[in-house]
Amino acid sequence: MATLGLHIVPTMSVDDIVTLTAEAEAMGYTHCLLADEGFMPDVYATLALVARATTTMRLGPVTNGYTRHPAATATALATLDEISGGRTFVTMLAGGSMVLPPMGIERRAPLGVVRESIEIMRLLWSGDTVDYEGRHFRLNGARCTLGRHDIPVWIAARGPKLLALTGRVADGTLLTVKPDLPHALGLITEARPADAPPLTRSYIGRICYTPEMVAEQARTFPYILMDSPQRVIDAFGFTPDQLATVEAAIAADDPEPIAAMATQEMLQLYQIAGTPRECRVEFDRVVADNDLDVVMIDVLEPDLSANLAVLRATLEITADAR
Repeated sequence: MATLGLHIVPTMSVDDIVTLTAEAEAMGYTHCLLADEGFMPDVYATLALVARATTTMRLGPVTNGYTRHPAATATALATLDEISGGRTFVTMLAGGSMVLPPMGIERRAPLGVVRESIEIMRLLWSGDTVDYEGRHFRLNGARCTLGRHDIPVWIAARGPKLLALTGRVADGTLLTVKPDLPHALGLITEARPADAPPLTRSYIGRICYTPEMVAEQARTFPYILMDSPQRVIDAFGFTPDQLATVEAAIAADDPEPIAAMATQEMLQLYQIAGTPRECRVEFDRVVADNDLDVVMIDVLEPDLSANLAVLRATLEITADAR
């Protein structure tokens, strides 16, 4: 049985994020991920306030190894784990088109950066003094003074190599493309060592229960494609002409042509979408077919009341399925 969590892109004020997470916990939401988007409210300062306003919800950032050194990330997470009473987890990703270019950061060797970031964080969470010599990072006599921490590490992955790394080393996975879930989970399972503990399976999306909500997904749909391998693009069944448009837009780093050509059918394939009844059936199918543990609901809007209304409606729609 899957629970519901939050994935918040922090377009709200910090006060509103804290209010929303506290109310979501009272509704029954079990996890909160806050996107580390660089020029939005700082994830660790905000999550520290969220930790004080909640008691059971698991909390963590979606972050990367480019905009923060993994040693700094490890220390921030250990601090958050102490503040929250052991409720912290982290999701690592390989950078992205929305955060790195504005900082002038080149996305080099993403697989190695994710792998070394995880190795460094876990070494520092041991409480030992660490020397580390990697291709991308090094540590010389580094020690986290916050003591030992056992913080779950998830990976958000789409490409086959990062999915395989997820299977080998991660405690959980965060997947973002609904039609690709079986393939992605298959690659993770194939790479998972036989003696490894079960991996937390999570999917991030929205329950789009009105025509307006379905249409709104045209804003985020291009970014899913622009950061994805060919396998994911093919899962949407584009015609040759449409595929040429997608490839040209990706090459130009321009999302607008993709958003303009997104059809209702594509958007419904992208998200759990339709009438409330159709959403309930599709939610049940996606969770059951992929043995999901958590479905993370995207919280993207700046309006607190609107976001809370979506969370309440999502709970109501999915209640029978969960």
